[in-house]
Amino acid sequence: MMALLVIAYTLNFIDRQIAGILAEPIKHDLGLSDQQLGWLGGTAFALFYTVLAIPIARLADRRDRSVILTVGLALWSLATAVCGLAQNFVQLFLARMSVGIGEAAGVAPAYSLLADLFPAEKRARGMALFSLGIPLGSALGVVFGGLIAAKVDWRMAFIVLGVIGLLFAPIYKKGLHDPGHAQSEAAASVLEVFAVIARKPTFWLMSFAAGIGSLVSYGLAFWIPSFLARSFHLELVDRSLIYGATVLVGGVAGVWLGGAVGDRLRSRRPSAYAIVPTITYALCLPTFLLAFSSQSIVLTTLLFLIPTALSLAWLGPVIGAITGLVPPHMRATASAMFLFINNLIGLGLGTLVIGSISDALTARFAEEALRYSAMATTFLYILAALLMGLAALRLSKDLHA
Repeated sequence: MMALLVIAYTLNFIDRQIAGILAEPIKHDLGLSDQQLGWLGGTAFALFYTVLAIPIARLADRRDRSVILTVGLALWSLATAVCGLAQNFVQLFLARMSVGIGEAAGVAPAYSLLADLFPAEKRARGMALFSLGIPLGSALGVVFGGLIAAKVDWRMAFIVLGVIGLLFAPIYKKGLHDPGHAQSEAAASVLEVFAVIARKPTFWLMSFAAGIGSLVSYGLAFWIPSFLARSFHLELVDRSLIYGATVLVGGVAGVWLGGAVGDRLRSRRPSAYAIVPTITYALCLPTFLLAFSSQSIVLTTLLFLIPTALSLAWLGPVIGAITGLVPPHMRATASAMFLFINNLIGLGLGTLVIGSISDALTARFAEEALRYSAMATTFLYILAALLMGLAALRLSKDLHA
């Protein structure tokens, strides 16, 4: 089941992040600005993803989660394939919104399922293992999206990767079984869940900290391939392989180490689930600035490995903490509320903010505008670290399990 969940989450991020490596071909083919690319990269996706995640999670707290997860996989895969048929900005925007509709069913129900399968002392590692789908999917989307686009075109990249997800859907449903919710209580209403988390400042501090951190990390994940094209003049295949390898190595290391260290420290100090991401967020700023400041592609690539790992280390500890703040029958809904905040800020604003700043700086810095836009955005990690540090002060008081 874990293998199937990781594969599905990998496909989730392939379809979510593929637009980043295809941004330059799309921009030139459809005549788009960086701001329009920003809308396509995350905002279009986030509009429906964030809104629908809560009612779908409410359903997941009462019904068979394997069915919900499979339907979501099929929908987002179909929508990804449809992206390849778009002829203008509006059509591609609507198709990307549809990807968000499907993916709204793909994460919170999985968090709930995993929280039932893993005891509290192993929860960060369980969530980290599942979250390996993020760097795996991001890397594979960058590599295969770039290779297919270079060989054929960007439209075929969307179509091929979408069809792969559709073919996997029946296998997913056959192997994924919901063991039943690990509680006897009836599923709580959204208002009941909100009443519980409203009394726990940790939930809000961690959600907004993760959202601000995701604004930077999601935004950079979309724009770094374009940065490599504009500042280092790399061809599509070269930047696909270079950035794909960076995300794979750095991302996998960061996600797993964050979960492992969080669980190890939690046995002695429950607040470790917030302390670990506080430290990693704080370290992201100087390491990203060093990477973007370099004029050597070799040095830049090596330097990107460090903040890529650090920027994803929060996943296991924070998700483990969020699912531990509420009783079992509230986990999917609470997770969806967390994802609502995280993705509304992170996915909704990340690519758009960097793209808009890049457009504003283009008159002065030309092709280097994206470099300075990315560097300016990384300063938000200070705020993310501050909020997560405040959460660490009272996490042990707010944990339910």
